[in-house]
Amino acid sequence: VEEAFKVFLEAVKPLGEDYVKDASRALPERWIDVYETKNKRSGAYSCGSAYRTTPYVLLNHKNTYDGLSTLCHEMGHAMHSFYSNKNQPFAKADYTIFVAEVASTCNEILLSEYLREQYAGNKQAQIALIGSLLQHFRTTVFRQTLFAEFERKAHDMYQAGQPLTADALNKVYHDLNAKYYQGAVIDPITDIEWARIPHFYRAFYVYQYSTGFCSAVTIADKLFRGEGVEDYLKFLSLGGSDYPLNELKVAGVDLLKPDAIENAMRVFAETVDELEKLIG
Repeated sequence: VEEAFKVFLEAVKPLGEDYVKDASRALPERWIDVYETKNKRSGAYSCGSAYRTTPYVLLNHKNTYDGLSTLCHEMGHAMHSFYSNKNQPFAKADYTIFVAEVASTCNEILLSEYLREQYAGNKQAQIALIGSLLQHFRTTVFRQTLFAEFERKAHDMYQAGQPLTADALNKVYHDLNAKYYQGAVIDPITDIEWARIPHFYRAFYVYQYSTGFCSAVTIADKLFRGEGVEDYLKFLSLGGSDYPLNELKVAGVDLLKPDAIENAMRVFAETVDELEKLIG
């Protein structure tokens, strides 16, 4: 984890000296519960809601790219909490889910770009890193949009008085997978996947992953050009002091317009083209 943490600090240098200095406290000051232990919950998360304390991060760290990426992701949440708690009163420090995934995902994109620079000329490393980024697009933008469409259809069925049976929901989910993955083989077992998605029990949660990722792509684009650093750090300090759409405007993203989504789709298309050239 010491090596992974050093890579994280290098990757977020586009965010400026102050961000790196503040983030560098996390490991030596034990903000992070790093390794798997008996009876510890799985996965990873960041808890920054205890006002005026440092943020705390739970990991089950492994020495893999996913482990490194997860560290960067959760530290994005942690630093969002750090700056919000530092700059906002208690009542306004806690931010919404709509902006939360922007800070975490932005760090992952910074990591991907940093490692691609470090492994320039290494074809296999480039293929692996680009493949990981494209998979992130698939699971965070397209798949979560599929989830959101399924959730909306389920609510529409309920409002229309249609019974929400397993068979009925299986059909809705199957048809959406056939639509989103046209030409692909749809395993029948996938029809029941909706039943294991806990986010469906928190109404209209999942679409925010898609909007968050697209926003992060736009912000990272600016950061790579050395632009918008102060605006982004101000965004991290806003907590819940304004409406989420207004907070994102501070970071240079207006989700009332299609620009951020279109920009993310452009980056996706260009990245697919780049991968095809590498493996062609």
